[in-house]
Amino acid sequence: MHTRIVFLEELNRLRHDILTMATKVEEDLGKALSALRDNDKELAKEVKADDAVINALQIKIEDEAAIAIATQQPVARDLRELVTIFKLTSNLERAGDHAVHLANAALKLGNEPSFRSMEHLERMAETGQEMIRSAISAYLSQDAEGARKVAALDDNIDKEHKILIEEVLILMKEHPKLIKKAIRLLNASGYLERLGDHITNICEEIIYMVEGKHEELNE
Repeated sequence: MHTRIVFLEELNRLRHDILTMATKVEEDLGKALSALRDNDKELAKEVKADDAVINALQIKIEDEAAIAIATQQPVARDLRELVTIFKLTSNLERAGDHAVHLANAALKLGNEPSFRSMEHLERMAETGQEMIRSAISAYLSQDAEGARKVAALDDNIDKEHKILIEEVLILMKEHPKLIKKAIRLLNASGYLERLGDHITNICEEIIYMVEGKHEELNE
């Protein structure tokens, strides 16, 4: 009984750290969006600096999960959760990288009016924030159906990405001098599209953790 209590305490600490990591990624994505919207270079630099914090959290969580597996020898659902934690932290770290890419776009795009009106990019980032927040909620509540609903939001990001591509291609054709910045905007949109994929990956792992089966959500 004592061993079980110790294990549950370790698992709760891991869950708390994952929540901290996810919250940091979500906050940085919001900061990067604000930096892009408001041409705030200092905020963009803050997002880039935060990347080291997220990476450190990933290492801490994975080291502790590995120790728990080695010392507690969990089985069944407990083992699935610990295995899932490695996938969660990896995908959260990649999502954090994409927040940094968006911050870089804010630094490079500047205050060009033609680009600042791109609401599709903003909606993609806002949906990404919602997905991160809701996916971790589904993880903490062990909610497989909730994870499926979160993954469905990725369709919204994909739709905005496709519309943005079409609009930017027209812009490039009409204003050749803006091609360099247009490409940067397309790259930023691509990063956010992939961010949605990483959160969808997290949702797949939550389903595996809860139901013990692999389900493809990222079609």
